[in-house]
Amino acid sequence: MVKSDNITWHHSQVSKEQRQTVNDHKSVVLWFTGLSGSGKSTIANAVEKALFDQQVHSYVLDGDNMRFGLNKNLGFSAEDREENIRRIGEVAKLFVDAGVVTLTAFISPYRADRDQVRANVEADEFIEVFVDTPLAVCEERDVKQLYAKARRGEIKGFTGIDAPYEAPEDPEITIDTSSQSLATSVDQVLTYLADHGYVQLATANEG
Repeated sequence: MVKSDNITWHHSQVSKEQRQTVNDHKSVVLWFTGLSGSGKSTIANAVEKALFDQQVHSYVLDGDNMRFGLNKNLGFSAEDREENIRRIGEVAKLFVDAGVVTLTAFISPYRADRDQVRANVEADEFIEVFVDTPLAVCEERDVKQLYAKARRGEIKGFTGIDAPYEAPEDPEITIDTSSQSLATSVDQVLTYLADHGYVQLATANEG
């Protein structure tokens, strides 16, 4: 809810469609969701690099990175997680309006929060990418030692341990990094974008 009545929305003289025309590709949100350690950020950044190499305007909004700045005042309660995703959804919407292919890598454990981001953009501007890596595999990786701390009770409300993760019911893309390589995962995303007319790729991804 907007708290002030004394504001007015100012419309740009340049439309989203005009920006997309100049960029020679559509803009869209690729929303990577999954457990900590599933591979969201790794895939998102690799896809961004592949798109950059194809001269596609793209940018990654990473969950950890956003908590250093825009969301540094938020914790990991259910309420703060909701606000975290709401803010990122608004930022992603602005990036789409700017004509950018926007990749977000957030656990975003609650289905309702992800659905709200989807509802905030046009019908074809949100692609949910479920990085469906099993919990056991994520724990084995545990680069940040977060699962170990959660198991010891040093971290409370950790997704997959003592806080829920609501898996997408009908994601546009599903990736399991326990059974496929990074190169295959990236190619899967690029192929979806090309097949659905978001971008035109000059060559196949080589990983």
